[in-house]
Amino acid sequence: MRLPRRLSASVFVSTLIAAGLAGCSSNDAKDTTDVVIGADLSSTSATDTAYGRALQLEVEQINASGRLGNKRLVLRIADNRSDTTASMRDIGSFADDPSVVAVVTGDCAECIGYARKPINEKQVPTIALVSSDLSRIEAASQRWIFKLGPNSTDDSAAMTSELQSAKIRKIAVLHADDLGSQDAFNALTGGSGSPNLTKAGLTMTGDQTVKSTSSDVTQAMNALVATDPDAILVLTEPDLATTAAIAVRAAKFKGRLFFDAGAAGDLFIPREATAAMENANMIFTQTLVIDDVVATTPAKAARKQWFRDYTSRYGSYNGRAAFAADAVSLIADGVALGGLNRGAIRDVLETSQVDALAGPIRLTPDNHSGLMPQALTLLVARSGRWRLASGTDDGLQ
Repeated sequence: MRLPRRLSASVFVSTLIAAGLAGCSSNDAKDTTDVVIGADLSSTSATDTAYGRALQLEVEQINASGRLGNKRLVLRIADNRSDTTASMRDIGSFADDPSVVAVVTGDCAECIGYARKPINEKQVPTIALVSSDLSRIEAASQRWIFKLGPNSTDDSAAMTSELQSAKIRKIAVLHADDLGSQDAFNALTGGSGSPNLTKAGLTMTGDQTVKSTSSDVTQAMNALVATDPDAILVLTEPDLATTAAIAVRAAKFKGRLFFDAGAAGDLFIPREATAAMENANMIFTQTLVIDDVVATTPAKAARKQWFRDYTSRYGSYNGRAAFAADAVSLIADGVALGGLNRGAIRDVLETSQVDALAGPIRLTPDNHSGLMPQALTLLVARSGRWRLASGTDDGLQ
């Protein structure tokens, strides 16, 4: 059964919060200490709906495992409706509550930027699940902020490598005006630390910017197709990527279609886009297609089990869910080693090195966005869902 892509605000908040509170209402263990994780999410975001589900599932699994002894995780969700003012208020409220040991924020890139001041002033460890780069926040304000998710420079390097391997020479690029898409475009075209197109022997025949809320990108896609590229790269969020694919195929484009990690979302492609997306490629983590991977290591076995657990609970799978689950797991590690002290939890986060559900994570004092480039791999759309491209089981180096 395909679940709806979006939940209403009332369902989103009441369902997830009720599930979280249910885990802390019993009186069967008088000595149990509740440890609250605050989550600042948006009921208007399909990605944040997936994050909320993943956060709740991981909280339940950690509690059931007894991993934290007499401590029990409790998830408390606030709905910011993608509004920066509401987000600041939510995060401030979490930070003022001494029972909240850490905060997880969702897909609103602008929100984490606005909230950096209260996060640091009130010293609450915060893990952002944004698609934009953490470098948008000045280094001095990153002390209490971490990020889980692909970095644009790694994404760009992986995509550029694949374009070279496919002997593609001319590309055209569609990107949106949101922060994540801007970071992706800047990295691709020569941003700091990335192999720009000229060095890679690639020529950009044209680029088009569209609003992230666009429902029709026909004009932009027709303009890109007219430049006669070998491949078109789409650097947008999932819904807009689907719209772009339909438009580019309607324009009779016969070349290759590539998506960056920002386009990753559901495992199954919307029915109306199945034909348009067929054989398109995307750079993302293995977690989205882990059912295609042989469990040759404990880490891969854990990822496959997580995939099954999430799918069994919610009926489908969203590739970004693993980032949220990893955030809870890292916070739990911080609690296990640092107790309820926020500073100690922050210090544990800053030195975390784990083979997580999303892939290898290495956080250091100089790098608070530690998803390793080896976590990224090449996916291909086939028969209405994403699959692992052949020969990429170990990820892209």
